Amino acid sequence: MKVGIVGAGAVGAACLTALVGRGCAREIVVVNRNRKRAHGLVTDVQYGAVLAPAVELRDGDYADLEGAALVMITAGVNEKSGGATDRNDPAGRLRLLDSNVEAYKEIVPRLHAAAPRALVLVVTDPPDPLADAVRLLGHDRVLSTGTYLDSLRFRLHLARRLGVRPADVEAQILGEHGTSEVFVWSSARVAGAPVLAVLANSDRDREKLLDDVEREVRFANIAIIEGIGASQHGIGMVSARIAEIILRDERALIPVGAYHQRYGGTLSLPTILGRDGPLRIVEPEMTADERMKLERSAETLRAAVAQIKL
Repeated sequence: MKVGIVGAGAVGAACLTALVGRGCAREIVVVNRNRKRAHGLVTDVQYGAVLAPAVELRDGDYADLEGAALVMITAGVNEKSGGATDRNDPAGRLRLLDSNVEAYKEIVPRLHAAAPRALVLVVTDPPDPLADAVRLLGHDRVLSTGTYLDSLRFRLHLARRLGVRPADVEAQILGEHGTSEVFVWSSARVAGAPVLAVLANSDRDREKLLDDVEREVRFANIAIIEGIGASQHGIGMVSARIAEIILRDERALIPVGAYHQRYGGTLSLPTILGRDGPLRIVEPEMTADERMKLERSAETLRAAVAQIKL
C-alpha cells in the first residue's frame, strides 16, 4: 500500500527510515516544500532499502499522494527552534501551535485535494490540537501519534526500576501529548500484578520513585534535544508502527490521539486501530484523581484549539 510523508526534516527522515524497516508499505512518497531536500533524503535511504522488503521510494509533489492509504505530516517548527524546551514552561509543546497551524494551512488543503480518503497521521508537535486543525481545515480522517511514545517511555522507565523487560510491563499515559498528560498508575501491571503493589513491597521510597519516573518521562524530549538537537528516532519508530497497524488492519489496542466527542477534541485513550483508523475506544478504569487529571488535560487541549485562527 502507498504511504505519504509530508516533511523531510529530522522527524520525516526518521519516519521514512523506520517505515522502510517495517516493510509494511509498497510505495512511499516524500513531499517537502524544498523538493531537493526530499529528493536527497529518498536518494540516501533507497540504497539501504535494498536490504529491506521490496518498496518503491520517491520524492514528489502533493499530486503524487493520490491513492495513498496513509499520509504522515511531520512538517513544521520543532521544539528547539520553536522555543519549547523549558522544563518550567506549563505550555510545553503547545507553544508551537500557532506557528505550525500556519504551516498546516498550506499543507492540508493541498493534501486533501490530492488524497481526500487518506488517513492522516499528525506527527508534528503539538499533535493533538494539530489533528483538530486538520479536521477544521476540511480533512476529517485524521489521528495523532498522541501518547503512544509517552506510554513506551513510561514502560521503559518502570521496567528499569523493576528489573524486567519493558515488554513485560503494561502501563499507559493518556490525554495530551504534553505537560498535562496523565500517568495511569492504577492500571500499570507487571506479570499481571499491579505495579503500585509491587513497589509497595520494596524498601524504596515509593513516592520518590513515582516522582522520578514521571519526571524522566515528561522531560525525555528535552533531554534528547539537549543531547542531539532533535527528538526524532523514537517518534519515527512509533509512527512506523502505527502505519503498520493501519496498513495491515491489525486492530491493535494502543493509546493514540483521536477525536472524542465526549471530551470535545483530540486526545489519547486506548484505541483499537485498523485500516479505517480508530475503530473503538476501550477506556480503562481510573481513580477519581486520574479521571480529574484527564478532564483537565482535555480542557487544556480544548482551550488550545479554541485559540486556533484559520
